[in-house]
Amino acid sequence: MAFTLVAPQQQAVPSSPERIAQAQRALAASRTRGRLGLIPAFVILTVLAVIAIFPIYWMFVTAFRPADQSLSTSLAPGPFSLENFQYVWETIPILRMLLNTFGMALAIAVGQLLVAILASYGFARWRFLGQKTLYLLFIGSWLVPFQVTMIPNYVLISQAGLLNNVAGVIVPQLAAAFAVMLLKQHLDSFPKELLDAADMDGRGPWRSLWEVVVPNLKPALAALAIMLFINAWNEYLWPSLIMQKSNDIIQVGVRSFLGAEGNNWGAVMAASALACLPIFLIYVFLQRYVVDAFVRSGLK
Repeated sequence: MAFTLVAPQQQAVPSSPERIAQAQRALAASRTRGRLGLIPAFVILTVLAVIAIFPIYWMFVTAFRPADQSLSTSLAPGPFSLENFQYVWETIPILRMLLNTFGMALAIAVGQLLVAILASYGFARWRFLGQKTLYLLFIGSWLVPFQVTMIPNYVLISQAGLLNNVAGVIVPQLAAAFAVMLLKQHLDSFPKELLDAADMDGRGPWRSLWEVVVPNLKPALAALAIMLFINAWNEYLWPSLIMQKSNDIIQVGVRSFLGAEGNNWGAVMAASALACLPIFLIYVFLQRYVVDAFVRSGLK
């Protein structure tokens, strides 16, 4: 019985151009699958963006409508009118309110930033008895709801004679535990070699802080300062409680268009739009620092 040996057939090996084409097709298919997988995320982000932007859009649409159409439910802008802005300008000292509010927010932001620099520097550089307990108590004050401390602060401000005064809004807010916590995280990772070199050069702790630490933390300090300013500018409850008989700041000035005889929603929206302009300008010119502020605020 004879056997015949059959040589196995060899598969043809694709040439180099064919290999490149196959790799390109595989890469294109992988990218397509990746893009299709991102569609749900894009849809969710789009919906959330619309939800976040719609109140601002509605505010400006209502502000630029004639006063007799302030309650219109049409989503389309128009007819265009400056009647509400003119009424706001003639009714309340809007420019003085904006300047006072800017000064108030700036004073609060500077005070909170200064306290945060000094406190976080002390917590990060020195080790002392009860340091962790004191730091936890300090940070724990951030977790206390504002409604709990509102009445004691109001009593203190009243006894100090600062009611209906911008200083009464500023003084209780000159310290922010959140700012201390955020800066301490940066100082914990600050190079100890720089501080040791400063000590060897004869700089004391005070000079080391302002000549070594602060210059190297400018990005973090700028981002934190912007966030503190925006938070102070957007504050409403505490200023409205202290400034009951005074309309020196814009948050309380907007309230003057709401009354028992009726609410002028066109004027409210126009005044609110003017109150938003400084924040919009900050975002336009300092966009990188604003985004960095909220990114840093989310770091653990």
